[in-house]
Amino acid sequence: MRKEIHTEKAPAALGPYSQAIEAGDFIYVSGQIGINPETGDVAEGIEAQTKQVMHNLQEILTEAKSDLSQVVKFTIYIDSMDNFATVNEIYGSYLTKPYPARATVEVSRLPKSVLIEMDAVVYKK
Repeated sequence: MRKEIHTEKAPAALGPYSQAIEAGDFIYVSGQIGINPETGDVAEGIEAQTKQVMHNLQEILTEAKSDLSQVVKFTIYIDSMDNFATVNEIYGSYLTKPYPARATVEVSRLPKSVLIEMDAVVYKK
């Protein structure tokens, strides 16, 4: 069974996809970028965008009755590995051990020319 997860507290999808889909014991959260859902504005700079991404992910997980502690895998897309240390520090401040698995990939461009995007796979206990 698949169930769509949607909240007004995170940005609406920019295309034909859901914010997240719950399937069995897992929640698959679509890539989130640093858009403020109240204003529609993109946060400025890598620090603000990373914090907004984490906030958006948390809001979606809250709607799904879960939280960041249940994430088993993150994928982080950044426009420059020069931002890796900054992203890593902010990202890590939202998590506790045991940390989830993760991949970080430098990409040439992201939607709305943002600096970072993250998606997540969550095990729903």
